Amino acid sequence: MKSAQVSAGTLEYREEGDPRGPVVVLLHGLLMNDAQWDAALPFLPPHMRYLLPVLPLGGHRVPMREDADLTLPGMVGLVADFLNALDLTDVTLVVSDWGGPLLLTDLARDERVSRLVICPSEAFDNFPPGWPGKVAWLAGRTTGTVWLALRQLRIGWLRRQWLMFGMMAKKPVPQVIVDRWTTAGLADRAIRRDLVKYCRTRFDAADLIRATNRLADFDRPALVLWSDNPVMPADHGRRLAGMLRQGRLEIVDDAYVLVMLDQPERTATAIGAFLAASLVR
Repeated sequence: MKSAQVSAGTLEYREEGDPRGPVVVLLHGLLMNDAQWDAALPFLPPHMRYLLPVLPLGGHRVPMREDADLTLPGMVGLVADFLNALDLTDVTLVVSDWGGPLLLTDLARDERVSRLVICPSEAFDNFPPGWPGKVAWLAGRTTGTVWLALRQLRIGWLRRQWLMFGMMAKKPVPQVIVDRWTTAGLADRAIRRDLVKYCRTRFDAADLIRATNRLADFDRPALVLWSDNPVMPADHGRRLAGMLRQGRLEIVDDAYVLVMLDQPERTATAIGAFLAASLVR
């Protein structure tokens, strides 16, 4: 793993592919990390430079500074800080589950992003998303409840329950990936403290809708790569594709929120086709 210095501390990131290729930043969801993309990476075009930052959403391994702002606006700022720290330009940003990066345009911090891929994620007033999001939100009340949630996530039959990951992934998430998501958080209270900070964000539904709608100002190519799932409404995928000036909607069949785990080859093929079409413009 490599690291970048940002305002909140040290962000680890992983780099794959061709270091001279066009930059694709693959983001992850709550309680997850870069391992979320392990199944799809082998199917993505090899001539791209893939960067996978590990954001402080509970699956990270390096705690942030104790005074770091890890509320929703602060976390969105961390994504922009990461792009700035590596001086990245002409970036393809891939969003999944955690919808914070969709607010970069509203914060006027999307200048380094030239293309956007939106996998099923929080949007509009769906913060936290559905029942799994609300359960995770309750689990994020204290460092102790976070520890219990991470411990439960490691138990396969429990993880597959409808209110845990049963709505997030249609197929069982491999144990090796879940172990990578949870190891540091179980061992380090400071990791759990970071997640608690984020979970104490006060969400205002009207303001979140307003901020998401600012994506109408994003005038660059965008692919909304959605699925029929019980957490992120199908209507949100259609609305996002409709408001983006160069947006297009594509559906990944037989998958829930984590399309890159349920259908890794299909997801990678769709992203690859989008990159091939948009990079030649």
